[in-house]
Amino acid sequence: MQVTIEALGAAGDGVATAPDGGRLYIPGVLPGEVVRPDGPVVLTPSPDRVAPACPHFGPCGGCALQHWSLAPYAAWKRDRLAEALSRAGFHGAPVEETRTTPADTRRRADLALRRRPDGSVILGFHARGGAAVEDLTRCAVLDPALVALFDPLRALLRGLPAFRREGSAVLNLLESGPDLLLRLDGTPGTQERATLAAFAARHGLPRIAGGPLKGQATETLAQLGPVSLRFAGVSVAPPPGAFLQATPQGEAAIIAAVLEGLPKLTGKARIAELHAGLGTLSFPLAEKARVVAFEGAAEAVAALDAAARKAGGRVTATRRDLVRQPLAVKELEGYAALVLDPPFAGAAEQMPALAKSTLSRIIYVSCNPVALARDAKLLHAAGFRVARATPIDQFLWSTQLEAVVVFARGK
Repeated sequence: MQVTIEALGAAGDGVATAPDGGRLYIPGVLPGEVVRPDGPVVLTPSPDRVAPACPHFGPCGGCALQHWSLAPYAAWKRDRLAEALSRAGFHGAPVEETRTTPADTRRRADLALRRRPDGSVILGFHARGGAAVEDLTRCAVLDPALVALFDPLRALLRGLPAFRREGSAVLNLLESGPDLLLRLDGTPGTQERATLAAFAARHGLPRIAGGPLKGQATETLAQLGPVSLRFAGVSVAPPPGAFLQATPQGEAAIIAAVLEGLPKLTGKARIAELHAGLGTLSFPLAEKARVVAFEGAAEAVAALDAAARKAGGRVTATRRDLVRQPLAVKELEGYAALVLDPPFAGAAEQMPALAKSTLSRIIYVSCNPVALARDAKLLHAAGFRVARATPIDQFLWSTQLEAVVVFARGK
């Protein structure tokens, strides 16, 4: 059987029509290609097909689209945002060209760890759609400073009794150096902590933290110096394994799009920020107006609050679970704009109050087009329009898409 690939679906699989009229979803193919689905075998390759940049492409689940040249790939991501807004009712919304971050720049990695029967260590990303782990020798998306730690980490873990069969290693590249959070299926003892401290000193890691494989608790296992990251010149000390925007370039693009989406502000203007995290947007926004920042994660809001107090008080950090306790309509009064950067699931609990509020400017930072489409429907019904929408690709060669959408109503 031969089929022609009509388009790519949201998961990056090629979509084709089978002879019986059914839909086929085929990985590793491109629009316009003629393929035999078993395999698959590409019989007529697309002129947009390119050689993958990484030897692990295919088995590794980290990337799905390295075989596609950048121009049509970027256009596909832009179309995904346009389609999401169209599903919400915003047909023909002004969507800018995709801002794509370069290779070798991602500063965060959540790596799976496995111990083989012979004691050697597998370190890498999960295979696509499975539990197997692709043992990485290199990575075309991660910052080389993180890739350089792969082999030393393998050697460290091989001799670490607290690592029995499986675990994970979260690497964040901070301005102070690589930050490591190990989640293992055993508990490091005194000698293992000394080994970790020696590893940190040898490889320039200010901190190594640890925690159980299941659960959220963490403790510092070795600390040789302070950890820090700066947002708009303000130094923040992230907790272990903290969420960061994936690349510095992607972060800069998000910040620029958010600031460009603000209305004209008076000297006494206030901005509400929901899901503020460590202050990635809070401190740049504070250069424009006073910011009331809401965040649910205790460690993140503590780091944000500590930095805000040292920075002069233009950011007020408030801990609040916005899923269980979204802001009420009354609480939204008096803000010149609202910025929200919800998790992957979106902000379904918060959207009804936003739609009923008197807000005239809402800036939504999305990492999930499906959730964005669902949430934006209420704003469309409430009379908002899309003033601008910016797709941002900081997860290069993946199907993930960030976006900043400016919703406005009134003059």
